[in-house]
Amino acid sequence: MTTDALLGGHTLTLHRFPLEQKNRSLQAWDAADEYLIDYVQEHHNQASRILVLNDGFGALTCALKAMGCEQRHIINVNDSFVAQQACEHNLVENQLNNSKVTNLDSLSDFPHDVDLVLIKIPKNAGFLAYQLALLSHLPSGIKVIAGGKAKEIHTSTLKSFSHFLTEPTTSLAVKKARLVFSETTAKPVSSKFPVSWPLEKTDFTLTNHANVFSRDSLDIGARFFMNYLPQGKKPLKVIDLGCGNGVIGLMTLSKMPNAELTFVDESAMAVASAKVNVSQNLPDALARCQFVQNDCLSDFIPGSADLVLCNPPFHQAQAITDHIAWQMFVQAKQVLKKGGELRIIGNRHLDYQDKLKRLFGNAKVIGNNKKFTVLSTQRRG
Repeated sequence: MTTDALLGGHTLTLHRFPLEQKNRSLQAWDAADEYLIDYVQEHHNQASRILVLNDGFGALTCALKAMGCEQRHIINVNDSFVAQQACEHNLVENQLNNSKVTNLDSLSDFPHDVDLVLIKIPKNAGFLAYQLALLSHLPSGIKVIAGGKAKEIHTSTLKSFSHFLTEPTTSLAVKKARLVFSETTAKPVSSKFPVSWPLEKTDFTLTNHANVFSRDSLDIGARFFMNYLPQGKKPLKVIDLGCGNGVIGLMTLSKMPNAELTFVDESAMAVASAKVNVSQNLPDALARCQFVQNDCLSDFIPGSADLVLCNPPFHQAQAITDHIAWQMFVQAKQVLKKGGELRIIGNRHLDYQDKLKRLFGNAKVIGNNKKFTVLSTQRRG
């Protein structure tokens, strides 16, 4: 795997996180990062307070610090815990001064005293709209430059910019990446997020922030998984790993009145949504819950959980990869008590049963349909 990137005339060593992932062929930067940095260097290199949105692994932040003056201040906004970890690591790796790098999560208000905004266009169009709505509250005339894969910048993407900011223009494509140019107008436009909707066959209402998976309705995987959730009065310590809006943990709380639930996700918006959903639907259960933004189960106490429930992702940002699922399985085994159970749902074609048998020495199917399989495995020793 290549770790050395030439950005803004500087060679930077950039690592993709988590560092322990199996798929080492994936880079920590892409052509859109290169295009954005080249453009800033040519046209905006005097910018001293730059707001950076969705910097995947710190490539933009590191390059801006490397080619800028010592006083340049970067405000780095990200929904991803892993992305923020990567940015901090890569700044240290390249011996760049991080004293003027401020990290904010995706639910923070944007600072108004910036002179340039850079955006890595997220895959989630609703999340982009949410961020553009926040930008619409900034003073007028601030340049906004967004970058992404040319094939993923659609007419709807440009309409979103024009709805919240000035009418955008676009660059030519370079290495299959394209830039979008716009400006703030000081004409605030409200966002529709968070959104709420009733959870079918329950009295619950789910609230979802903009960057939460399947934010507008119950996804079909969760719907099927809900048929195979545990129940009973045992005081088990349960983890909803990769909790999203927390629907699986919420339903488990309703079926297990003495369980303690820990909701874990690397997305700040997911963790916030899960907390809102427990608070609004089962307020009496809130004292039995913890809400943690984290890289899977890193730094959790070994042997501390009775049950881990998980609907693992098979992608990281734009990349299709199973390394996150494998990390979840490995760390779940470490965190489970002897005799503890990992219960997951996955697409049938992903063959998680074989992975779990290799790791745990056992795995059984407890439910399946044409698309999904629900599997259970135990830590035996």
